Amino acid sequence: MIIKKMTATFGKLEGAELELKEGLNVLQLPNEGGKSTWCAFLRAMFYGIPTRERDTRTTLAEKNRYAPWSGSPMAGELLLTWGGRDIRIRRFAKGTAPFGGFEAVEADTGEAVPGLTAANCGERLLGVSREVWQRSAFVGESAVALDADPELERRIAALVSSGEEDVSFSETEKTLRGWLNRRRHNKTGLIPQLEGELAALEGAWTAARQNQRRLREARAQAESLERRKEELEAEREAQRARRDWAALEQYTAADQALRKAREELAALEGEALPGREALRKAQGDLAYYHTLAAGVKEALGQREPVRAQAEAAEAAAVDPLFPALSPDEAWKQAGGDAAKVRDLEKSGAAGFTGAGAVCLLAAAGFAAAGVLLETVPFFFAAAGFVAAGAVFLLTARRTAAKRRAERAELLERYGARFPDDILDRANAYREKWTAAEEARRNAEALERSIRDLQDQREALWRELIAFVHGFAPQVTDPFGVSAALSRALSREERLSTARVKVEGAQKLVDSLPVPTEENNVILARLRRTGEEVCPEPPPVEHSPQQTAAALSAVTGELQRVREELSHAQGQSAALGEAEELEHRMEEVRTALDRRRREYAALETALEVLGEANGDLQSRFSPRLNQRAGELFSALSGGRYQEVALTRELEAAARETGAVLPRRALTLSRGTVDQLYLAVRLAVCQLALPEEDPSPLVLDDALINFDDARMALALDCLKDLARERQILLFTCHGREGARLEG
Repeated sequence: MIIKKMTATFGKLEGAELELKEGLNVLQLPNEGGKSTWCAFLRAMFYGIPTRERDTRTTLAEKNRYAPWSGSPMAGELLLTWGGRDIRIRRFAKGTAPFGGFEAVEADTGEAVPGLTAANCGERLLGVSREVWQRSAFVGESAVALDADPELERRIAALVSSGEEDVSFSETEKTLRGWLNRRRHNKTGLIPQLEGELAALEGAWTAARQNQRRLREARAQAESLERRKEELEAEREAQRARRDWAALEQYTAADQALRKAREELAALEGEALPGREALRKAQGDLAYYHTLAAGVKEALGQREPVRAQAEAAEAAAVDPLFPALSPDEAWKQAGGDAAKVRDLEKSGAAGFTGAGAVCLLAAAGFAAAGVLLETVPFFFAAAGFVAAGAVFLLTARRTAAKRRAERAELLERYGARFPDDILDRANAYREKWTAAEEARRNAEALERSIRDLQDQREALWRELIAFVHGFAPQVTDPFGVSAALSRALSREERLSTARVKVEGAQKLVDSLPVPTEENNVILARLRRTGEEVCPEPPPVEHSPQQTAAALSAVTGELQRVREELSHAQGQSAALGEAEELEHRMEEVRTALDRRRREYAALETALEVLGEANGDLQSRFSPRLNQRAGELFSALSGGRYQEVALTRELEAAARETGAVLPRRALTLSRGTVDQLYLAVRLAVCQLALPEEDPSPLVLDDALINFDDARMALALDCLKDLARERQILLFTCHGREGARLEG
């Protein structure tokens, strides 16, 4: 068996899906991520939910523990391959029972899988009961250790005996001891009671009792056969009804298809469409319309960037030195200021400086003349010229300082060092102003282009929609226009197809028998009741041939039982009251003797049962111990080589080279998990069916393994995965990393 997909609304899982593959599936989920819930869901899908289970102080019943957290009804689906075919299994809520509803169908046809029910699903698919599967192929919630169970005992007994799984040593021993105590327990029991009764009327009473039993059994068997006969006759009628319903449905569907095909052909033939050239031209116009739409879209996409570019250029063209000035006006202002700076660079105090120098020279001359001529007026004249020269020199200095300050102020206003820098500033303003003008012109040109394209598109759309509304008035958008044009152009092809369709539908109707009230019970029922539609009859489990054979066999058996019943009634009428009492008394003595013999037989049976169980263990234990030892050796890397199991499945292991085995209590947690994992795998291989083997489910089974043990376990699981599917749930990423190398 291969599980392909699981879909669950179960516990914390709400519509969750899990895709699986053949071989080893490593499913990594975090803690509280739903690993144990997925495992419990898989078990519930196979074996259902134990509805009689109740909550205790320490545990919750499975129906309450895995009730969907969202409040939705519990539901699930499995897609699996079984017996070479794909099957879909669904369980869902029914009434108050979670998973009370069940459905098993073929995945490709949807037909029900015969014989597969909610009660036998797990045993039918997996080959074993719920208890055996849980103790072999299902390792849930890190519970690797294995315990004994009556169901597992029966399965092991079947492997080494006749193959019947209806006996368990522990259950049988308990039952035999209960029977033994019922017959004699100290001074109580059936034997002491019968020993006090009279035992003299065995023969007649025994005969009457047997006859009465035969009479009751014959009556019950006759009633059962009568009911079975009625069921088979009803099944035969249901088979006929289903056959007639299918024939009526087929003919009705074929007749409706013919009428519909004729209506479609008539509608096509009555269509009035423009010429093919006009339709082709309209298609070309539609293509150009889409081109215009694309152009408008592209232009609109450019609008914001162009506007932003124009605004940025205008902002860049603003200069506080030239407020609201044109480039020429700015150049004129900058030229005047540059010329003024150059003029201020020249000294304006040259005249005052020259006059001062002349006065000083004159003063020097008069002073020399005064010395030579020793005349006082010459000295006064020299002093006057000295004073005048000083005044002229002071005025020259002040004038030069004022011109320098004015020049520096002009240069600072323009942020310039030289007069040419002022002209460069005006030239830069001119370039930015020119760029802004160009950006504005581009924006205006784009707006005109958008308006032109939109006007063309609207005009073309009006022409197209007016043309198409002539034969398709319901069209409102370009897609509808395109579809209408394509449909109109394909009219000839559709006409040809419609004619072929009418011809084929007519042939199908002619090939089918016409249902009548005489040959079709469904049609007769509809005419009688006045209904128009009859629901599909439910499917019948058996074929008509099987039903006919079963009905013939039941009829023959019913005749035999009626004859036997008549014979028993005659014997009962022949027995009198006294003879009946004698038979009753004799039965008491027979019962007493029977109880005594049963007691002795039960004692012997208990002895033989113990010997048989010992023989069973001696035959099965070596196989189980050998296979578990091989697996444990592989899991431990050859460190341990032998495994021994008690009847309660308690394990001990012997190290390679050691003399005595060691009990599981003396081993480390990781080694114990390795040991019991080996036992689980061995039981799984030996106790489960080899044909179409059951999947192996492991929930965090390797959680106590270190990396080395984990690697060995994965190698072992990969080998086992060649023969069966394995689902390994884990909270770690190391298993997946190991498998990926």
